[in-house]
Amino acid sequence: MLTLVGALRLGSLIRHIPHAVTVGFTSGIAVTILASQLKDFGGLHLAGAEPGPLIPKLVALFHALPTLNISAFAVGLASAALIFLLRWWRPSWPAMLVAVALGSIAVAVLHLPAETIGSRFGGLPHGVPVPRLPETDMALLLKALPAALSFTLLGGVESLLSAKVADSMTGRKHRSNMELVAQGIANMVSALFGGISVTGTIARTATNIRAGARTPLSGMMHSVFLLLFILAAADLASYVPLAALAGVLVVVCWNMAEKKEFARVARQGAGAAVLLATFLLTVVVDLTTGILAGCALAVLFAIFRRKVAEEGA
Repeated sequence: MLTLVGALRLGSLIRHIPHAVTVGFTSGIAVTILASQLKDFGGLHLAGAEPGPLIPKLVALFHALPTLNISAFAVGLASAALIFLLRWWRPSWPAMLVAVALGSIAVAVLHLPAETIGSRFGGLPHGVPVPRLPETDMALLLKALPAALSFTLLGGVESLLSAKVADSMTGRKHRSNMELVAQGIANMVSALFGGISVTGTIARTATNIRAGARTPLSGMMHSVFLLLFILAAADLASYVPLAALAGVLVVVCWNMAEKKEFARVARQGAGAAVLLATFLLTVVVDLTTGILAGCALAVLFAIFRRKVAEEGA
């Protein structure tokens, strides 16, 4: 379905999404991702499952503050600080990789009581499954159709908005329809290996760009390195502290939030209303609601301005 959307050249419609919506969406996602990392950043232990919505999540994290793990917090804080320092002192160095590697070494050598990938998830697999066709029948396909349609629309919008944000960060210009065709094909191939449907997200995109990526070659190298890592060095991932990864994402969120552009658009009257609606609904409700509300509000303002202009003429 995602491939068909791209083949029908419907991906180009993303260009009509207002700039205020893009800025609000990006900043909202940055806040959402930041909130999702606070638990691991401080090594907090919640009484139950971590809530998804922002406000209940923050309330739960606040109540969990007495369980703060000083070691995990120190690793996370040191990782984030080291990334900022290296980017200022040695911009050409892979600051995020250095921070994660040093954090892993510190936790292992000093035997710090900080949770790692291995302690929580049991490590990574050492190989890839054999490809096979999934078992399907018409009843199952019809049952999955509504969810598949939702994934297609949300995945396409989120991916292309991420690409649009990446364009503003790199000065490049993505090809919307090609992006959707490629992602659709990739998801179908991934399913043969037991993979789930995925899309381009602003978190990994921003991380990639902030790490120095400028061309699609970085994505290809990322895939190759990840495959080689799984095949040859999966055991090493068990030593990576979750607090260090949280520190990396804290830096990503700081860089992802277009703070200056947010402040500029927030002074534009109608644009400010669209920006704040998108931002607040993305943070408080979800991404889809924020995008739809922002676009709808922008359309209403455009109609109102046209009507005023016609009456004035």
